[in-house]
Amino acid sequence: MRTSNRRWASRVYLRALSLVDFRSYPSLDLTLTPGVVVLRGANGEGKTNLVEAIRFAGTQDSHRVASTAPLVRDGADRAVIRVVVVREDREARVELELTPGKATRARINGGPLPRAREALGLLRTVLFAPEDLALVKGDPAERRGFLDDLLVARAPRYAGVRADYERVLRQRATLLKSAGSAGRVARRGGDLGTLDVWDGHLARFGSELLVARLELVEALRPLVDKAYAAVAGTGPGVALSYRSTVAGSRREEVAEAMRAEMTRLRVAEVERGVCLVGPHRDDLLLSLGPLPARGYASQGESWSLALALRLASYELLRGDGGEPVLLLDDVFAELDSTRRRRLAELVASAEQVILTAAVGADVPRFDAVAAHDVAAGTVRRVN
Repeated sequence: MRTSNRRWASRVYLRALSLVDFRSYPSLDLTLTPGVVVLRGANGEGKTNLVEAIRFAGTQDSHRVASTAPLVRDGADRAVIRVVVVREDREARVELELTPGKATRARINGGPLPRAREALGLLRTVLFAPEDLALVKGDPAERRGFLDDLLVARAPRYAGVRADYERVLRQRATLLKSAGSAGRVARRGGDLGTLDVWDGHLARFGSELLVARLELVEALRPLVDKAYAAVAGTGPGVALSYRSTVAGSRREEVAEAMRAEMTRLRVAEVERGVCLVGPHRDDLLLSLGPLPARGYASQGESWSLALALRLASYELLRGDGGEPVLLLDDVFAELDSTRRRRLAELVASAEQVILTAAVGADVPRFDAVAAHDVAAGTVRRVN
């Protein structure tokens, strides 16, 4: 996992995590160290909640649920996540306040931010979780989310681009449904005239998002193939390609292609009441040798490919400067002994690895480990 760009990466790790009314934790203050940190305990004791909180501190979303409401402890009005991030011996304190039905609020070193997403980038994480199998076997939305999350991790400004695109997409879909309920297309002149305006907005934000995804896939392609070989040991090569509703590789030509395609499909869109053009309908195609991974890859191959996508993400973020914190949520229990050993070798030299395990025997041997027991809402270091 170490490459020649190691000398360019900044030393970054998570020193402290504090929670108030987050999931199963009424209150928690946890001190963390660089290197390998093991959180061990029986299922249902709150290990994944800790990993989820750390990831949320970095990405401001959950890998388990779509809204913040389930993250707030039952009976509480809000939840608070606080982390202390060390970067080259300088500390930054990030606080996120989660209130159901309201926007997340953020503070950095005690100072409030106008928008929570301005805190993105201070803590970067790469999460390995059992849910990752959906990157290979699941629907296109899983892979689109993977690409967009990585875009935001590399350049937080894409959080705004993504939000703008999704906002325009919702508004345009509402207008399409309104036009569809008004009667035949010939009698919808006013609605269709307004649609032209929204076509332009969708093409503007959609082209920026789409071109960024294309560039990201190009950067990932060799890293995923290398990581797959490292995890699987043998087997066919990996191929990544991007399937889009429009052609083009530059923003101007993609935007023009989107507008032309929306015009061509106008009647179909109005009749169905959905947007048929744009990056929300694209897919990241994964292949092993000549065959698509989805539907053809074995369980072991699917796991190796999912791990390769995460390892490639890690390498890409390291190359940008500043190592992400690696989070491994009960992943070793899902792997056979060979893949377990290979993954451990690949992540062992990372600046910080935080992993969970229900059974101690599932954790491979590392040179040095800070072990914590997790039980009944408490976390206690045991070595």
